[in-house]
Amino acid sequence: MHISLNPWVWIAAILTLAIFSILFKENPFYRVAEHLFLGLSVGYSLTFIWHNALWQIAFKPLFVGGEVILIIPILLGLLYFARLIPKISWLVRIPIAITLGWGSGMAIPRMFQASIFKQMEAGVQQIMPQMFKGDNLFALSGGFWGILILIGTLATLIYFFFSRKEKSVLSTVVSPVGIFFIMLGFGATFGLTVMSRISLLIGRLQFLLRDWLGLIQ
Repeated sequence: MHISLNPWVWIAAILTLAIFSILFKENPFYRVAEHLFLGLSVGYSLTFIWHNALWQIAFKPLFVGGEVILIIPILLGLLYFARLIPKISWLVRIPIAITLGWGSGMAIPRMFQASIFKQMEAGVQQIMPQMFKGDNLFALSGGFWGILILIGTLATLIYFFFSRKEKSVLSTVVSPVGIFFIMLGFGATFGLTVMSRISLLIGRLQFLLRDWLGLIQ
């Protein structure tokens, strides 16, 4: 057992225990650690944004490089602060509308390309005839799994399109299959989330037992 003599390790360990104390009940130690974390996060974020975004992209090219056109986005950004003045608070709608319009125009085509078209392309490639030959049949990229993915995709889409109360073959037979695949996806996502949180907990416990107390190697 070799307890660390590094003061920064002690500070990190004490703050970690203060955060863990919320598992017992809310207390002043947890609040101090929480406020300290939020304050440091906000301060670091503001400093990072100023040095890496505002100064490098906007103010430095404007005042040093003479790019006068940058006055327009700077003024649009300043309009966000109009929300603090009730008489002109409506001006905040201008940068919000521009941001949402530009963001939607940039994100929606990429989302279709990455999440829909690429998935359809991969699904079609997996059910090509050559995927049903030899070792490809039960490989992860083989024909069997390709058909399973195709069935899951179609059943899920049918569930959303035929989820009304009308009785039909699609709503009574195929829709439950779609529900099964949806629940399977939700379960996998939830399991991945839990595993990531558990890995963070294990990392903190290893820090306390190894780096701080020296109980493990």
